[in-house]
Amino acid sequence: MFYKVIKNYLYNASYQIFILLVPLITTPYLARVLGPTGVGINSYTNSVIQYFILFGSIGVNLYGNRQIAFVRDDSKELSKTFYEVFFMRIITVCISLLAFQVFLLIVNEYKTYYLAQSVSIIAAAFDISWFFMGIENFAVTVIRNLIVKIITLISIFIFVKSYDDLTAYILILSLSLLIGNLTLFPSLHKYVKMPKITSLNIWRHLIPSLVLFVPQIATQVYLVLNKTMLGAMISVQSSGYFDQSDKIIKMVLAIVTATGTVMLPHVANAFAKGNHAKTKEYLYNSFSFVSTIAIPMMFGLMAVSSKFVPLFFTAKFSEVIPIMVIESIVIILIAWSNVIGTQYLLPTNQTKQYTISVIIGALVNLVINVPLIFLWGAMGASYATVLSELTVTLYQLVVIRNQVKYKMLFKDTSKYVISGLVMYVVIYSLDRILKMNWLDLVIEVLLGIFIYIFLLIIFKADILNKLRNFMKK
Repeated sequence: MFYKVIKNYLYNASYQIFILLVPLITTPYLARVLGPTGVGINSYTNSVIQYFILFGSIGVNLYGNRQIAFVRDDSKELSKTFYEVFFMRIITVCISLLAFQVFLLIVNEYKTYYLAQSVSIIAAAFDISWFFMGIENFAVTVIRNLIVKIITLISIFIFVKSYDDLTAYILILSLSLLIGNLTLFPSLHKYVKMPKITSLNIWRHLIPSLVLFVPQIATQVYLVLNKTMLGAMISVQSSGYFDQSDKIIKMVLAIVTATGTVMLPHVANAFAKGNHAKTKEYLYNSFSFVSTIAIPMMFGLMAVSSKFVPLFFTAKFSEVIPIMVIESIVIILIAWSNVIGTQYLLPTNQTKQYTISVIIGALVNLVINVPLIFLWGAMGASYATVLSELTVTLYQLVVIRNQVKYKMLFKDTSKYVISGLVMYVVIYSLDRILKMNWLDLVIEVLLGIFIYIFLLIIFKADILNKLRNFMKK
């Protein structure tokens, strides 16, 4: 079991990284050729399009993943469930596209960019990665997307040369999403067969999917709202600064939270079989694992951001440095809420508690965003993000207080925090002395990893024993 989970975690971590890889690799190049205005327009128009994708998808990614995990041992029910959920999403995405046409009639600026971004809405209709995650086959999505992302990367460097190519850049990203999703279909025939259309009951999935859609709306609100509000209240450049910080944080989070998608079908399957003790054991192990990697990543990013930002984005984006330092705090907060929410509350059918937690987070974000952005611009948005995530995590910890033992949940956390803090102090001090170049940055990162692992060995952290046992298998 452990081997399969680790294997799927590595596949999913790779998949999540690939999704963000193209923007990350191309960001330094695009920051130079598009400038803050071009980057800001892309960030702002994309944040608006995300709302249409969100409403077109109606919670299918989480719902489909969990439902497929529930029925994956019954081939007939597997086929039926897949096609019902798939057709339902096609219809809801079509409705979302109609709403987008109405939106285009209302807006006065950035119409061309919105049209280019809208291909992503169509791509959402053909996203069936939830099916392969539900059957715990992560290899298919990884390999197909890797090829598409490499082609995307080459296309950007060939066709995007200046600010005038902004539309081409947006189109390349949108089309890569669509093509990437379409490449998953040839692998479907191994698992599902088309049942009789008359046997399908598409709408039986609508209400339970909408139940999971509510927390996704709330999550999206405080993921995208910051950029939309910055663009509307301050400037598209401010939105761009926040977006650059957000991209790096999301890249780190993709590695940390990849366990969530892997563990959800696993825990759901154990829960469906009545093995409740096992679900808690999974929770303790996952919490310890994400803490081990999230804490050093948070401290590490804080320590090197003043060197990383100018090297990666150019000196024109120096305003990103303090934003990134503050926003780094959400790495540990989201890591913990991902484990409790996605890996425990959702698969154990405690959707209501999960939903309340993210709604509270979204409300906090909505309320404090206005004064904080008004006072401090993009910095205010980063404060609001941290406070929102802190609210979500604290609420979820309170919800599970009678179901788990905190002593087991936070076992060894103090060792990770002390090790991370010592690493931060050393690397931050070194960062002030060493020169501003990539070689010195790599030295800082490698030294940071060495210090952290060395201290975990000194403190005899239990995660090392588990890793050692895994390596022996």
